Amino acid sequence: MAEETIIARARRGSGLSQRALAHRSGTSQPTLSTYERGTKSPTLSVLERIVHTSGYDLDLTPRVTFTNHLGSRGEPYVVPDRLWRLDLETAFAEVALPGHLHWSGPSRTYRLADRADRARVYEIVLREGAASDLLTYLDGALLLDLFDDLVIPPVLRKAWAPVIAMHRSTTT
Repeated sequence: MAEETIIARARRGSGLSQRALAHRSGTSQPTLSTYERGTKSPTLSVLERIVHTSGYDLDLTPRVTFTNHLGSRGEPYVVPDRLWRLDLETAFAEVALPGHLHWSGPSRTYRLADRADRARVYEIVLREGAASDLLTYLDGALLLDLFDDLVIPPVLRKAWAPVIAMHRSTTT
């Protein structure tokens, strides 16, 4: 299945039908349908109007890039150039880490709303995770709060130190 367009995602998120969204945003249902299928592209102002009518905003989000680092025994780590935010529901969800992250014991569910569980997940993901895992499970503001208390290898802490320092200096 092809990836949904921004308009389709906004409409589904709003719970509106194509007909209702088209009416509210001042376009026709057939035109809205072609936008959702990606067979026709709206102008930026039309896209903004439709998305806004759906209850969403278009926003610019800085792209996070990762660099690879090696630990003292050659184990790979990834470190971003900046921190990112997760939506609240994701940041405080209950999660069961996949086997490639939590391979040293039986699977369990972690409650990210619980600080101790969140710290354990962050430690595991920082040590074992690829870029996509970090983007899935870690929230930048919550990482800033936990970072000094995390039990992670010194080489990993040192690799992350510039990113943490950069964000701490912008929050004070």
